[in-house]
Amino acid sequence: MVATPLSDVRDLIVGNGPFGPAEVRSLVESLGRDATAHRELRAAVRELESNTDRSPAASVRLGVCQRLLGQAREALETLRSGDGGALALFHQGLAHAALGVHDKAVDAFTAARKAGYEAGCCVAAAVESLRSAGHHDRARRELEQAGGEAATSADLCVARGNMLAAEGADIEQVSEAYERAIAIDPGHPTALFALGVIHDRLGNDEEAKACYERSLERYPPTVGALLNLGILYEDHDDFARAQQCYRRILEAFPDHPRARLFMRDSSAAGDLQLGEQEMRQRDRLDQVLGLPVTDFELSVRSRNCLQKMGIMTLGDLARTSEEELLASKNFGETSLVEIKDMLAAKGLTLGQLAVAGAAAAPEAEFEEPSADDQQIYALPITDLNLSVRARKCTTKLGIMTIGDLVRRTAEDLLECKNFGVTSLNEVREKLAERSLRLRGD
Repeated sequence: MVATPLSDVRDLIVGNGPFGPAEVRSLVESLGRDATAHRELRAAVRELESNTDRSPAASVRLGVCQRLLGQAREALETLRSGDGGALALFHQGLAHAALGVHDKAVDAFTAARKAGYEAGCCVAAAVESLRSAGHHDRARRELEQAGGEAATSADLCVARGNMLAAEGADIEQVSEAYERAIAIDPGHPTALFALGVIHDRLGNDEEAKACYERSLERYPPTVGALLNLGILYEDHDDFARAQQCYRRILEAFPDHPRARLFMRDSSAAGDLQLGEQEMRQRDRLDQVLGLPVTDFELSVRSRNCLQKMGIMTLGDLARTSEEELLASKNFGETSLVEIKDMLAAKGLTLGQLAVAGAAAAPEAEFEEPSADDQQIYALPITDLNLSVRARKCTTKLGIMTIGDLVRRTAEDLLECKNFGVTSLNEVREKLAERSLRLRGD
């Protein structure tokens, strides 16, 4: 498919030339590959909207473009005043589906097919709307009746993959359906996104990233692909590109809750990643704390007392209070001053690390489940339907079952890279749905 040149975008929309499925696909290619094409699209839409004396054909062009911009309600109203042709009917179906009115969407797709729109596209779109409306049996029948068309239509291959996934089919079968769709249409965004999710769950980060990136070359970009790709970028410490993904979502949906939270978490993690000076200072401190006390000139009395107390490094001294030293036999004020001077020369003080250790909360005990709960604890972690970010972190921690999860504390989970408060709250909510909680909660 060849994208429409940027200079021709306006003419395609407001002109008198052909405007059918092929032209719409070409326009979509342009929008996916060139950000400046959006400006041309919006300008053309404003121009058509300002013309109150539009022809039915112009209304179809405007309605299709409004739908591409995400203006489903406006698109429906405009398309109803169109020419009633196949293109108008098909995009009415897409607008109904975007608004969640799936029964009307199915009627529109059926009418579009009768009017001559590509059968595979119409059947696939109807199947997806039927599934979304909960009519799974009817959706399956529609798909089976497609017959030979299912082997040559990328949209029908995707619909079959979605149906297999919903029915819990083997992952190889599901992947095969999506791969067949990509063989027909290498840039099919839904198939690429679905394969990206499969690779993501299997831990194939590079393959998942490639699928998500390719899926975003088609317009409009999906929120799911942008969120998942952002998380993958974060896993590889590419916080700048992760934030670009979240920013694209927020530009379209400023109040999107997950995008806002992910942007905030990514910015905080990026700031930590970029704090090289702080990291170097921490490394130097670790080196100093690891210095053995035998490297310093101490009196025999002080050296013997430290050895009896098991104090071997400056770090051990920094974790020991003044009172503990003075309580040791033969350790007096003279030795105390000597030790303090030695630590001060390295920028340390007695007991500076002892407070954190003393304040540490006792480890929460785990109550073994009753016999009735054993079945729930044996369920796989996937039954909680966690988000990609939370699921990847639990996999890294070796958490395979719900029982493995509830044996962990909140602190255990937060130690995992990229597992923040947002993911922790999600885990707690999912467990609460089953009247469960984390250890220590």
